[in-house]
Amino acid sequence: MDYKELDFRGVSAERQWDVSAAFPVLMRKVYVWMTLALVITGFTAYGVATSPGIQQLVFGNSIVMWGLIIAEFALVIGVSAAINKLSLTTATLMFILYSVINGALLSSIFLIYTASSIATVFFITAGTFGAMALVGYTTKTDLTSMGKILFMALIGLVIATLVNLFVKSSGFTLILSYVGVLIFVGLTAYDSQKIKQMMLQAPDAGEGAQKLALLGALTLYLDFINLFIYLLRIFGKRE
Repeated sequence: MDYKELDFRGVSAERQWDVSAAFPVLMRKVYVWMTLALVITGFTAYGVATSPGIQQLVFGNSIVMWGLIIAEFALVIGVSAAINKLSLTTATLMFILYSVINGALLSSIFLIYTASSIATVFFITAGTFGAMALVGYTTKTDLTSMGKILFMALIGLVIATLVNLFVKSSGFTLILSYVGVLIFVGLTAYDSQKIKQMMLQAPDAGEGAQKLALLGALTLYLDFINLFIYLLRIFGKRE
């Protein structure tokens, strides 16, 4: 989709009011849903990490762990590809379920890194994410071309990460972590601009627009989580 600023010339006053009234409502929903998902993920991760029984169930059983990983991919693809067919309630429940599963899998960081370094990196991530989201929201520069480059770089990062699973080079892992930070810093700005433009074009704050807002929240949530993971690999202190 080609996102462009709306031209209100020739549009009725009532229509302009509908758009301007819907925009702040939808943007608020994007960030509220993203924040709630992060809270759910954080509490789930901590809960699993402090429960030896659940911890053993998740990481001690390869079938359960791979089942959760596959479920994660299925939920993201399902919400993204079928958002127009899903009801808002169903899409929201799928987003919540994804947040819970992701939290269960991310609980492993509490076994690897110190709690203080996790907290420090979280605040670094929040600050970096907030700054780049603001840049993407306020800049008048079209970031579409940058987004395409970053997406290609992301594909390269995924391939390189898969290769490193076999190479198991700590130095290469660190390099990939720095590259991952740069990619998701850029994607945060790009996605923020894209979501803003989508919400500007929403005719109202009805269910269809809210589902797009939910999809935007999922996108920013993924940017935040990935940025956090790569920063943790760089700055996290191991137990």
